[in-house]
Amino acid sequence: MPFLEVAELRKQYSAASTVGPVSFAVEEGEFVSLLGPSGCGKTTTLRCIAGFAEPSGGDIRVQGTSVLKVPPHRRDMGLVFQNYALFPHLSVFENVAFGLRLRRTAAGELAQRVADALELVGLGGLESRFPGEISGGQQQRVALARSLVLRPKLLLLDEPLSNLDAKLRVQMRSEIRRLQRRLAIATIYVTHDQTEALALSDRIVVMNQGSVCQIATPREIYNTPLTSFVADFIGSSNLLRGRARPGEHGRGSLVATTGLTLRSSEAVPPGTPPTGEVMVLVRPERIRLAGPNTEPAAAVSDAPNFVSARVTEIVYLGEDLQLRLDIDGHTALTATVESVQDLEPRVGDAIALMILPRDVHLIAADARLDAAG
Repeated sequence: MPFLEVAELRKQYSAASTVGPVSFAVEEGEFVSLLGPSGCGKTTTLRCIAGFAEPSGGDIRVQGTSVLKVPPHRRDMGLVFQNYALFPHLSVFENVAFGLRLRRTAAGELAQRVADALELVGLGGLESRFPGEISGGQQQRVALARSLVLRPKLLLLDEPLSNLDAKLRVQMRSEIRRLQRRLAIATIYVTHDQTEALALSDRIVVMNQGSVCQIATPREIYNTPLTSFVADFIGSSNLLRGRARPGEHGRGSLVATTGLTLRSSEAVPPGTPPTGEVMVLVRPERIRLAGPNTEPAAAVSDAPNFVSARVTEIVYLGEDLQLRLDIDGHTALTATVESVQDLEPRVGDAIALMILPRDVHLIAADARLDAAG
């Protein structure tokens, strides 16, 4: 039995604004992210789980028991808000102790639990400071400690890193994951940041326009998205429309796009219409380049998915180069290569590229989900 079950959850604000039905489960100790663009319903779903919003339908069960009629303060869930919601007139100690005082925890136990929580998040020694006297990253840790000190069975985080700068976000997401693994606490993390979701999660629930598009591990979400929305939203992508047919001897498939025919090791996906219309996904880092102004060896030119292209744009990203490539004026592809490679292309260079069949992912056309993106 899953620790948490969200079953056919719906929240209707108006005839034109509805979240759901949303269904997913969280196992004991699992880290699950709700990922999607602003307005997709992820925070509404979290608020319903926490008890701060009343669902219009469906159920929320913890260890098999519905909590719909249980008030928020009795659901045994810890919530970390996007803006931290710290009391500016209270010290770090008192902010963390606030929930324990509401529960009338004995003074000795309260002091020990606050000290343990602050030590856990690396803030030991800052008990007497006030929120205005500590950094944004430290405030985020105080908010986390305030939830953890209550020893919740489920931890809910609503975009807790959105107010931090990029470098601190990376540091803090590692801290959050470390603490979650150490405590083995079931966690739901709301974010619109795909990198955070990929780095933190055991599984990701991708949402768009109030619906769940896909639930899978980060690797599955990235490598084998089920819809073009998921493919485009998660990571950089080359998405092309094409028509697929089974390959020779029933192996894989051949897909024709405008000006380009590619071989895929995947079969034509289920649900593909009789016309064979599919979306073709090739991740930029999976495009292999042979170098500018070079005549490829016969062995390479005879390889599957060998293509000649021309460089139209170069973007330097530090450790990577992002190349915009034109194929016969019909198709534009983006390729990403490490800048340390012995490859120094210039705009206008002819370049040879190859895409392995295993890196050509086919997605059945879905007009509803494609339009939602």
